[in-house]
Amino acid sequence: MSSRPYIGRFAPSPTGPLHAGSLVAALASWLDARAHQGTWLVRIEDVDTPRCVPGADLTIIQQLAACGLHADEPIVYQSQRSALYQRALDQLIAQGDAYPCACTRAEIAQANAARGLSRHRHGDMIYPGTCRPENRGLAGRPARAWRMRVPDGPEGVIAWMDDRLGAQSQRLDEAVGDFVIRRADGLWAYQLAVVVDDGDQGVTHIVRGEDLADNTPRQIWLQQRLALPRPHYRHTPLVLGPNGEKLSKQNGAAPLDLSSPLNCLRQAGRALGLQIDAATPEGWLALATSAWREMNALSPVSPP
Repeated sequence: MSSRPYIGRFAPSPTGPLHAGSLVAALASWLDARAHQGTWLVRIEDVDTPRCVPGADLTIIQQLAACGLHADEPIVYQSQRSALYQRALDQLIAQGDAYPCACTRAEIAQANAARGLSRHRHGDMIYPGTCRPENRGLAGRPARAWRMRVPDGPEGVIAWMDDRLGAQSQRLDEAVGDFVIRRADGLWAYQLAVVVDDGDQGVTHIVRGEDLADNTPRQIWLQQRLALPRPHYRHTPLVLGPNGEKLSKQNGAAPLDLSSPLNCLRQAGRALGLQIDAATPEGWLALATSAWREMNALSPVSPP
């Protein structure tokens, strides 16, 4: 992977304007790209259309621009890429990696209870494999979703090295089970869409919030089965609200106050360990790029 030109990305969902926490992720991905003298992409992840807010994409783009963060290539929208996701699903089906599922949430909960499992992951239940073809759980019922089969046992341990968190691993069957890649409502699931997009766009480095770290093993598994390269991963610190919870649009995080983009950048920089002062956003970004390079012991020239 070191022989590939650096391509990074920021991929917000247009469910509302950027807040202080999302700017941290955007800034970290921009700085990492600039420190490697690479390319920085912006991708609007609007595949979950019921959650998208009309006009939020333009607001996000304007907020980034106000902070001096401009994409190096035209912005891509997931909602325009369904054909790519369908080809990936067709490939997984042909390989025996994906199968239709008719289970309701109530049925999954009941099956887990029968096995003595009550563990939930962020509110999602571990799938017990009811509709796997060998289990005949579908039993002639119409499929509600498509699931990605994960290996059983130790073969399903996915290990990776995170550039900030260090060595990480997860056993897929115990953590999530076979996971959804196309939803019951016909929408594409995040896990499949993001992997296909990163592969199609040649993304080499993924810099994003720490709350997304436990998605990484599923995405690596999809990369393996779709014969896509594995990017480098860096998961940034989370910005917490006064109640100790992660800032998010869901819990009412305030939009960025762009009356002073420089103050927004300073605040985001402090969350990343950058104590920098400058008179303008442009000057701040230049100093922050040098500081990021030094902090992470990066060469000032990207690899050939």
